[in-house]
Amino acid sequence: MGSKAVEWLLEKDQPSVRFFALTELLGRDPGDPEAREARDSIVKKGWASDILKRQDPDGRWQSRPEGSLYGPKYTATNWMALILSDLGLTRANPQIRKVALLYFREWMPPPPKDNIFKDEVCIVGNTARMLTRFGYAYDERVKKLFDRLVEDQKEDGGWHCFKSDSGTLDGWEGMAAFAALPRHLRTRGINRSIERGAEFYLERRLFDDGEPRYAPWLRLHYPNHYYYDILIGLDFLTRLGYAGDRRLKPALKVLDERMMARGVWRLDRVHPDLAPGAKYGLRRRPKPFALEEAGKPSKWITLKALLVQKRVAEAS
Repeated sequence: MGSKAVEWLLEKDQPSVRFFALTELLGRDPGDPEAREARDSIVKKGWASDILKRQDPDGRWQSRPEGSLYGPKYTATNWMALILSDLGLTRANPQIRKVALLYFREWMPPPPKDNIFKDEVCIVGNTARMLTRFGYAYDERVKKLFDRLVEDQKEDGGWHCFKSDSGTLDGWEGMAAFAALPRHLRTRGINRSIERGAEFYLERRLFDDGEPRYAPWLRLHYPNHYYYDILIGLDFLTRLGYAGDRRLKPALKVLDERMMARGVWRLDRVHPDLAPGAKYGLRRRPKPFALEEAGKPSKWITLKALLVQKRVAEAS
């Protein structure tokens, strides 16, 4: 772990990055004065602060049609909430509580109202991960999302966002949700699902689905929305306890090759990043949203890459 890269992540301009660098990279306790100061600063400056400032009084962001949480992509409520959950915001913040209430009221209403999750398992995974990180893992409605992920796993151990008898590497949201769930809340069914899902990804070396290599999987992105790349796979697999598995080596080699000279990584592309071989298309091109500039060194990508390398080193 390069000291220069870590020093860069510890700068105070992006307190979310600084907080995770202190606590996850350097192993500081979250109650450590520096870590606490960084966490308190997340709502005051940097990426999360900028997003919170654009929130409407009812808790939404640019939601169209009126009342939607999902559109327009990728600037509406759903996409902003996913980013805020990544950046360390929780229900301790009143603006986050307002967002969670929207999800519970509009996407998870009690019967007989329709539940948006009846068809979209990838939305289920993203929402389960987000609400868990916000601090709602004990809520029965969130537990049902995890039940759904277990139920919808394919025979081959993967998931698919569209109708299919087999899984796809693009269906990563369930595994990422499991990785966010505290270990003591993982049921026997969830643990079995994790084992099967891990085998699905490891058997495919995280990027080899038996077809011509799909270039976007080997590029590094953020925000990820519902798109997959190798850093996503490396992150959830190493978080779930598979950092020592030798089948990670091809993906780790790709990650190492993408490291820049001074030990940092760049943001390769901003989604939507589609290429020949994509098994889906976009009816209309979404408005891209990024925290950092594509082609430039990225604090977020560097943080994630260094965390992966740390877990692998500790497992060896």
